[in-house]
Amino acid sequence: MKIYTYKNCGTCKKAIQWLKAQEIACEELPIRETPPTRAELEQMLGYQADDLRKLFNTAGGDYRELNMKDKLPTMATAEAIEILSQRGNLVKRPFLIGEGYGLVGFKEAVWADTLL
Repeated sequence: MKIYTYKNCGTCKKAIQWLKAQEIACEELPIRETPPTRAELEQMLGYQADDLRKLFNTAGGDYRELNMKDKLPTMATAEAIEILSQRGNLVKRPFLIGEGYGLVGFKEAVWADTLL
């Protein structure tokens, strides 16, 4: 299992603390320096009912800078995946992916239902 996080993200810190409290081991990767791969993003998209918007950090500066609010509704999936794989700041975090599941954002109840 891998979790992509940003060191200054409070939600990411909560997710890591929760995983440690549950004694769930995972590989932590810095999302800005090492964004998820195209394959991981495509896999996560399936876990998110093919809703591309769920993969994007809609509150981030990169999202606003690239005007993704207007572009995303008409963007091809392959193009969106490519952008996400190159710009980790655009990816919603924490981004946790494992065998048979994927979670974006941190909602303790959802994570508990999936991982425990």
